[in-house]
Amino acid sequence: MQKLARKLGLRTDPTIFFTAAGLTFVFVVALILFPEPIGDAFAVGRAWIVTNLGWFFILGVNVWLGFLIWAAASRHGHIRLGPKGSKPEYSNLSWFTMLFAGGIGTVLMFWGVAEPISHFANPPLPGVMPHTEEAARDAIAIAIYHLGLHTWTIFTLPGLAFAYFINRYELPVRVSSVFYPLLRERIYGPVGKAIDVASILGTLFGVAVSLGLGSSQIAAGLDALFGTGDGASVQVMILAVLTGVAITSIVVGLDKGVKLLSNLNIGMAVALMFFVLIFGSTLFLLRGIVETFGLYLENLPRLAFWNDMLANENPDNANWGWQGSWTVFYWAWTVTWSPFIGIFVARISRGRTIRQFVFGVLMAPSLFTLIWFAIFGWQAMEFDGLGLAARAALGDQAGEISAAVAESVPLAMFAFFEHFPFTEFIQGFAVVIVAIFFATSSDSASLVVDMLCTGKATPGPVRQRVFWGAAEGLVAAMLIILAGDAGLSALQQVITVVGLPIFVLVCMMIPSLIRGFAMEEIDHVTIGTRPELETFHSD
Repeated sequence: MQKLARKLGLRTDPTIFFTAAGLTFVFVVALILFPEPIGDAFAVGRAWIVTNLGWFFILGVNVWLGFLIWAAASRHGHIRLGPKGSKPEYSNLSWFTMLFAGGIGTVLMFWGVAEPISHFANPPLPGVMPHTEEAARDAIAIAIYHLGLHTWTIFTLPGLAFAYFINRYELPVRVSSVFYPLLRERIYGPVGKAIDVASILGTLFGVAVSLGLGSSQIAAGLDALFGTGDGASVQVMILAVLTGVAITSIVVGLDKGVKLLSNLNIGMAVALMFFVLIFGSTLFLLRGIVETFGLYLENLPRLAFWNDMLANENPDNANWGWQGSWTVFYWAWTVTWSPFIGIFVARISRGRTIRQFVFGVLMAPSLFTLIWFAIFGWQAMEFDGLGLAARAALGDQAGEISAAVAESVPLAMFAFFEHFPFTEFIQGFAVVIVAIFFATSSDSASLVVDMLCTGKATPGPVRQRVFWGAAEGLVAAMLIILAGDAGLSALQQVITVVGLPIFVLVCMMIPSLIRGFAMEEIDHVTIGTRPELETFHSD
């Protein structure tokens, strides 16, 4: 393998690279030759996982959150994620902005309207009537539960492990490095390489599913604007074009341009949010933002431990009830992104303390998510008819957005913008936002996957990154073709199966971190002598 790597001009660990590349190639070929059996296998696998291990996903993320809070609040919170005496490389504002850029943009664009409306029209909690005020409150609380603190817990734990072992101990930039206290030098052997290959494949699938969802949303937007259709062939064409854009940026070295584009894209997303706030029901939304804080805090303990345990008592429910298609899917999907986002967050957090890292990564993006859903979610439900009296007053216009979401989840955002002025311009603006998020995410993911192969923070040869960029696009295209008319449900099946082994790996990061913390020599923090009362009057 070493000779082949040198012959191809690669600078990587040949075992990890060729094994991951070979398995990816085998999967793509198998999808082409045997799409139906593979689709059936993923469906059976997902059904078994959500039925028998759904509780494991729910419990696991709560344990991770509890561990992170303990790590930050304990005396270990003073440990710096870098060499002794290191300081943060970025200001707090720049750091928070980059956190937002790292893992939230595409998801908020896709689910910002679709998820609250889905729960509003089909309440998951027992005894709640659709389209009522109670359904609206639950819908907002559930949407933020799925994409707020718990989602960022899934990113924060691997990010902390990477930052601790890679930044502090200068270990290779690989997932296996975080298991050094448990495996020691075996991280360089077959066990460590197996962990790295599994992480690379999981990241590829997680990014591919996100690219598939992004292309479906772009297709829905173009169809709303130009009537181009939004079938699988259109989605694959969009995927090919934007993957080409991402690969072009890799080849010509537009790293600074991509960073500039990412910052511009964040600004565009924030501008879109303010557009909805200003041209929507402004006072209603401002009140809604404040009230949503209370709804989230009130409902979080119940939702965080809700296991849908009585679902099997209802013969109409299958495969562990509602949460199998929502919460378990979210956690499985998010955890496949965690090596990608974790390494990104670790790189930008060098020199920060564990306490700064945990509370910053958990709180800042979660706060923005809450505001985003409060604005888009409440406004969408008001347009749809919030409450039975409001729906009666709207007449035939009631339920338009609910109907659009029921027809096509990617269509939700564009059906929502039909209720605003400058409709076509705003719909086009939203398409551009999603497209840029798509291209920059693909470029960044290619870099991270390549780093997982090389074990170094510096980029490898361009050809390596081009290969992984093309592989992401190809896997996403195959998943779209596999999904066919089933769409989102088929992607849920794939990612739930792929997410399970990655979820187990992240669980094992906790004992590894605990063992690492136990080896630290931590000085007691001295606050100092309190000032005399007269000091406060000295001015």
